[in-house]
Amino acid sequence: MAATLNGRNVAILAADGVERVELERPRQALEDAGARTVVISISSGQIQARDHDLEEAGTFDVDEVVENVSVDDYDALLLPGGTVNPDKLRMVAAAVQFVRSFVESGKPVASICHGPWSFVEADVARGRRLTSWPSVRTDLRNAGAEVVDEEVVTDGNITTSRSPDDLPAFCERIVEEFADASQSAGVTGRS
Repeated sequence: MAATLNGRNVAILAADGVERVELERPRQALEDAGARTVVISISSGQIQARDHDLEEAGTFDVDEVVENVSVDDYDALLLPGGTVNPDKLRMVAAAVQFVRSFVESGKPVASICHGPWSFVEADVARGRRLTSWPSVRTDLRNAGAEVVDEEVVTDGNITTSRSPDDLPAFCERIVEEFADASQSAGVTGRS
């Protein structure tokens, strides 16, 4: 990946139930490109990761609690999936507001698998072209999104992918989008 993220701060918003590979692999791609990543959650300590939603898969340390952070402190936002993770996030007003504020700021936001559920709760899916895990698509449609079944989709400042199988394309795209953000303000609209 030729894009560079040197000096960029990337927020990763996640809670218990996060799909390990969907946090770990994008985080590694972003750090390999020079970004500093910060795991933000709804409480301090650690969050429990999962493998295929069912098996415990270790933990991630929480760097910041969502109530104590500002969109102004970060250049981009990553929302990994896992079925339980976005369900927990959508129940916390500060997490929902953080997602809404990030999307409205024009800064790049990326989400994979079940992660786009956060866009529904934050009321930022309307009019967007998005993809996700199949079981989330009806919710996205009902929230006003144009839902497509593609490996990776970028609409304005939001990039989405369907599943862990899409991680290679997703990781490559988010590094590009996060690197280009300062020049284009996230208005590439490609798929």
